[in-house]
Amino acid sequence: MFVVCNRIPVKPEHAEAFEERFADRAQMVDGMEGFVSFNLLRPKDQDDPYIVMTFWETEAHFVAWTTSDAFKEGHARSGTLPPDTFLGHPKIETFDVIQSTT
Repeated sequence: MFVVCNRIPVKPEHAEAFEERFADRAQMVDGMEGFVSFNLLRPKDQDDPYIVMTFWETEAHFVAWTTSDAFKEGHARSGTLPPDTFLGHPKIETFDVIQSTT
């Protein structure tokens, strides 16, 4: 299994709008081959970033998602947030699952 974490620093005053955007997300990723699951993690400390976490069968499945038309269409919706929503640039981290209890 392959895991992608997108750490997104959001200004506290924009947290509600950011969460609403994900509640109303396009769900384009859900039907992609190799997609397993999606999680949006809210930080307990407002100075920490939100984490968008996706699980994939393989890294190749994730790469196929990022180069798909569905990816472009789904991410085009991010323009609905004010430009000053973010505290900085998102940071992508990727992982191979080597142990799991699920």
